[in-house]
Amino acid sequence: MAETVLTNTGLDGFLDGAPEHRDPAFARAAEAVLGLLALRGADRATGLPEPTPGLVRQLLVEDLPTFVYAPPGQLAAYPAVLGALAARFDGGRRERIAEVVAESAPDFERAMNDPGNLTWHRWYASLLRTCGADLTDPEDVRRRLAALDGAPLPDGVRRAHLMGRTALADVLLAEALTRAYVRDAEAPPAAGPLLTDHAVATGIGRLAAALQDRWTAAGLAEQLAGPYARFAPGPEAFPHLVLADALLDEHLDYHGDPAAPVPPPPAIEAGPVEEDADGLIAAVEELAEEEFEPYGGEAPHLLYVVYQRGCAAESVARKAAEYEDWTVDPALEDLPVPVPDAAPEEYTAPPLPELVRLLGTVELTEADRARLEGAARDLAAVLDRLAATGLVFRRGDAFGLTPRGAGAVRYLLAVRGVTAPDAAEAAAWTAPEVVAAAGGWPASVAARVLADWLHARVDTVDAWSELLAALGTVHAGTSDAATTRGLFAVLDTAGAPPEALRRALRDPVIGAYALEALRERGEPADPIQVRASARALHVLDGLPAKKGPLESRRAAFDRAAAAWPGGSAALVRAMAAADRHETERVLRPLGITLP
Repeated sequence: MAETVLTNTGLDGFLDGAPEHRDPAFARAAEAVLGLLALRGADRATGLPEPTPGLVRQLLVEDLPTFVYAPPGQLAAYPAVLGALAARFDGGRRERIAEVVAESAPDFERAMNDPGNLTWHRWYASLLRTCGADLTDPEDVRRRLAALDGAPLPDGVRRAHLMGRTALADVLLAEALTRAYVRDAEAPPAAGPLLTDHAVATGIGRLAAALQDRWTAAGLAEQLAGPYARFAPGPEAFPHLVLADALLDEHLDYHGDPAAPVPPPPAIEAGPVEEDADGLIAAVEELAEEEFEPYGGEAPHLLYVVYQRGCAAESVARKAAEYEDWTVDPALEDLPVPVPDAAPEEYTAPPLPELVRLLGTVELTEADRARLEGAARDLAAVLDRLAATGLVFRRGDAFGLTPRGAGAVRYLLAVRGVTAPDAAEAAAWTAPEVVAAAGGWPASVAARVLADWLHARVDTVDAWSELLAALGTVHAGTSDAATTRGLFAVLDTAGAPPEALRRALRDPVIGAYALEALRERGEPADPIQVRASARALHVLDGLPAKKGPLESRRAAFDRAAAAWPGGSAALVRAMAAADRHETERVLRPLGITLP
């Protein structure tokens, strides 16, 4: 059936065109290329599907990497088929298609070799070929599949990734088959139908399976749906993906972009992450029941917010205060929370001085503490249910993820495409990459990761110079520039090579920061080297942006302007030229107009 699913594609006539077209690899590529072009609606008025630039690019970078397995040594056959096919048409078709193929060739090869694009069928076809299977012989495929018992996964790919790609491929292929049948029924082509009524009557799912067999390995779809279904589990085997979706929603609420990295945990304990994730979703679903109100539904948020803190412990009382709409000083949201060695199982709110330290609200009373304790106990009950999984802990007022829990949450985030590095991966980033990521993290986490990045390079002068340069170039000209250069404050410049700091003196962004660091260390430094832009930014960043009365904030600006050559107008011009976004944010509330 696989040979005849797609009819009237002109395959036989195309392959008869030249002796070299009978090469098995070329013939296999031709069957897939012509079939997919026809499925996507290519005009078949001449008997062959007519390639267009848009269809060719979609074929190379989307369809072939989704549906077709091709050994690396046979990838060239697919562009060759497109070239030979385009040559059958007039009007400069050959040149236009050749140009698209050449432009798409790097993306095509990358997509075909990308483990992230693998489906179960493409992966097992690859394994079977490595084992010497004849991919056109269903009996040999069955025998070789049986010998793979406990088949491995590709490096860096989880079962959930393969399942998700497979489910997507199934949907896309079924949609393409359905649309092709409807399209031909509405406007019957002169070349004849692509799908016969009899074939469609057997079911779109069977047609899709037959094509998967033809494009990967004969009989594979039937085996993976039957005797070897355990090799290719479907969505029902991954209940924890519901929690992965909830964590993705949390990440998007925080960052708006799945590619925005979450910070690496300081320690991850290797464990059975899928089983651990299943344990977490079971707890999350139990917490959604009425007895855990009002905070039972907050379990995904609690898991995410602790991971986002670099897995540093959080305070039960502080989170309860946030849920109860108490005022919590934003500057204290990332304040470290001490974890006691031991604590009673029953929750008790922290003493009043500690509560003031955590919340930043100095006028709190014992009555306020007592009022908050009830809400905090409700929240502690939710955390204790999560802690029963062994993946979360709560000791006294502190809660967080265990190292194994960090691994489970990292897995759940990565399964849904969130960039979730471990410490080694973050240390391997380039300076601009680690600086861009660290700007969105709590200061204590950014300090740890940047220090680890430098230590991985033995704190050399060149490593420090690369990192310092990135502080001035990453997000330059955007509203995030101030946050990025603010990372200078989290660096342990007391241990920096003085030569690196002296090199940075002429940096137009952080030169004044480098001068200040050298002076604090008692190191010789030439202030003449510091540019006006760097001095202006240092003054700008030192002004109180949103804290304190406007009068005192204006007074701080006036004092700085009095010491600036040319006065306030010259200072504002220098600030605006160096970082207009931050200058507007800080000065406009003070009634200062920018040039």
